[in-house]
Amino acid sequence: MKTSDFDYFLPDDLIAQHPADRRDHARMMILDRVTGHIVHSRIADIVTCLRPGDVLVMNDTKVIPARVMGTKKGTRGKVEVLFLRDNGNGTWDALCRMTGRRRVGTVIELAGGCLSAEIVAIGEEGFVTLRVDGDRPVLKVLEEHGMPPLPPYIRRPAGPSSGDRERYQTVYALNDGAVAAPTAGLHFTDELLARIKSAGVQVQFVTLHVGIGTFRPVKVDDPAKHRMDGERYEVLPKAATAINKARQSGGRIVAVGTTTVRTLETVADEQGNVHAGNGISDLFIRQPYRFKAVDAILTNFHLPKSTLLMMISAFASRESILSAYREAVAQQYRFYSFGDCMLLQ
Repeated sequence: MKTSDFDYFLPDDLIAQHPADRRDHARMMILDRVTGHIVHSRIADIVTCLRPGDVLVMNDTKVIPARVMGTKKGTRGKVEVLFLRDNGNGTWDALCRMTGRRRVGTVIELAGGCLSAEIVAIGEEGFVTLRVDGDRPVLKVLEEHGMPPLPPYIRRPAGPSSGDRERYQTVYALNDGAVAAPTAGLHFTDELLARIKSAGVQVQFVTLHVGIGTFRPVKVDDPAKHRMDGERYEVLPKAATAINKARQSGGRIVAVGTTTVRTLETVADEQGNVHAGNGISDLFIRQPYRFKAVDAILTNFHLPKSTLLMMISAFASRESILSAYREAVAQQYRFYSFGDCMLLQ
């Protein structure tokens, strides 16, 4: 298949610029991946779609407020930095936009002088490596001065009064490290999770720190030539044991979000057993792919020609997914990170 086979038409006004008034007020399209049958529902009703003995698996990564403003030392030219990954040796990988050219040796003052960063390497498309100095850890400074790293299709300010720090974060976020939210999880409230557990459904957590690659477009005609960015994951023994016991007892594994899918499929063996561990996943799921661990997926609506759209097209089929997306457009569903969701089962 070609990348162009995963294109679809989406009016700009269906790209959600704000979250729903309440997390659990999002609409939910339910797609039978075998028959293609569609039911229109609400995320608050997901309990009726789950069965006692199922396991709902969620990604508990926490989005860091990784976007911070600053100036070039000397010229005072404006700089915007998006911290991506701590390399553990005093340097960070980052995206950097500034007035003028990016040069090795340029020193940047960030967050009102709380951090000083020197560019020590330059990559393509704005990527740099920074050597960072400051009296406090970078994450502490970002917590005070940083802004949420909203996706590029959110075309509005993300200032302190926007509420994005709360709403671009799941209620169960625990482990710092993501620069993009696992957005299917944004629809859940503590109350909804309590209802799910009361219905005899287990809730388990894995971690995958979502990177900037989640927004990286597929620029090659042949998807097989696209390379995924590696992202750090961890699956604890408690979660692996619960998931495997549920599968052995006939329960379904329902993954909340494509990041959870990728994590589970990375650590699953050919028999579908999930193994505890941690590492870097660069798994690119596309047709033809045999899913080993995941039986159902809750996911938001994805960008055209994206790796995420290719993943869910491998789970259902390209034809049924694109047909469902056409129906979503006709029914005025809201798309992308702050939008509505669909349950594939």
